[in-house]
Amino acid sequence: MTLIIAEAGVNHNGDEKLAFELVNAAAKAGVDIVKFQTFKASSLVTEEAKQADYQVANTGKKESQLAMLSRLELSHEAHFVLAKHCESLGIEFLSTAFDEQSLNFLVSDLGIHRLKLPSGELTNAPLVLAHARSGLDMIVSTGMATLDEVESALSVIAFGYTADEDAKPSEQAFRKAYESVEGQRALKQKVTLLHCTTEYPAPIEDINLKAMDTMTAAFGLNIGYSDHSEGILIPVAAVARGATVIEKHFTLDKTMEGPDHKASLEPDELSQMVSSVRQIEKAIGHGVKAPAESEIKNKAVARKSLVADKDIAAGELFSTVNLHVKRPGTGMSPSAYWRVLNTPAGRAYRKGELIDE
Repeated sequence: MTLIIAEAGVNHNGDEKLAFELVNAAAKAGVDIVKFQTFKASSLVTEEAKQADYQVANTGKKESQLAMLSRLELSHEAHFVLAKHCESLGIEFLSTAFDEQSLNFLVSDLGIHRLKLPSGELTNAPLVLAHARSGLDMIVSTGMATLDEVESALSVIAFGYTADEDAKPSEQAFRKAYESVEGQRALKQKVTLLHCTTEYPAPIEDINLKAMDTMTAAFGLNIGYSDHSEGILIPVAAVARGATVIEKHFTLDKTMEGPDHKASLEPDELSQMVSSVRQIEKAIGHGVKAPAESEIKNKAVARKSLVADKDIAAGELFSTVNLHVKRPGTGMSPSAYWRVLNTPAGRAYRKGELIDE
């Protein structure tokens, strides 16, 4: 089954009560995981770092990233309460760490079960290595990345999974780990790559779902899709194309103030996406080309048989004149037409009678 991640992100606006409501909405929608973001704004950005264009457009406020993100932090205490609430609802709590201090908190203190590396950190080799050295399974988003950048990140991850703690990191060591049997085995067992287009909302013409095929061929890993497009069409299409993980931003209200609300799904839309994904999973099926149980009963009605087009005497040769093809399909298959042609009838047939020899 496709793993569905509801990305609450920073759509709680720094309000713990709102974060609780997001968890409730995610659980009600039937997703597998609800994901937040863990960071200290002062460790994440400099005072001079500017907002992305979409952040300015979505917030209607031009300010530094530091000022914006400082309002969107969740306290460590809130993480514990939210994680416990998720457990009570039978949904997995997950959060993305944007710095090593936050990563250590999530792994060592909160005890999360897997890690999510965001697209923006893919080239942050020290943080990528810290993620891998945790030994936890990783979901790795690849927005804005080239294939070479993805491979470089995977090399760091392979090293982190397989090298001794005292092994010295280097590009050569990363490459050696990536090319090793042990490194490849660890990647296949522990890593899922997510294709992603990092724009909010992402234009349809920039989605490029075929990149999932490219990454599958290049790396042989499980592939999923992190969606920033509007609506639910693209994530459902990604599942039909083979995505094993779907990640989608959601909010309680798209009109709320904040950088990500406008490009997020509201609860009813999230429920619809989950339902659609589950239906698509059923429709994908097992791949064996054979009659489905539900259609077998229609074969006799929809297919045709060889039929006597006139009275035929016993011993008379079947011909293009006395043979026809008509429904129902309970007699001899029309595929036998040329085999029967010009052979003698084994018995007499009345006009309209199905040929049975």
